[in-house]
Amino acid sequence: MQPEVGAVLEGKVSGVTKFGAFVNLPGGKSGLVHISEIANTFVSDVAQYVSVGQTVKVKVIGIDASNRINLSIKQVTPPPQRNQAGRPHQ
Repeated sequence: MQPEVGAVLEGKVSGVTKFGAFVNLPGGKSGLVHISEIANTFVSDVAQYVSVGQTVKVKVIGIDASNRINLSIKQVTPPPQRNQAGRPHQ
């Protein structure tokens, strides 16, 4: 069964690369969380945010013509709290 765009699923990280993380989804499917969709902040090293075997909540943000599934972690993660000056809390 193919997941639908907009669906929020839980999956297990199966691989980490310099450009993102591969996630195994229910039903035997897998998808990619691009580095730009890992977190609400700048990510220079994917491995600082996720690791192989970690369970993550992801949102399906696209499925291309080759049935590759594009995922996002940041779209299901609340943005960081900001202080009164508009900067994220440290």
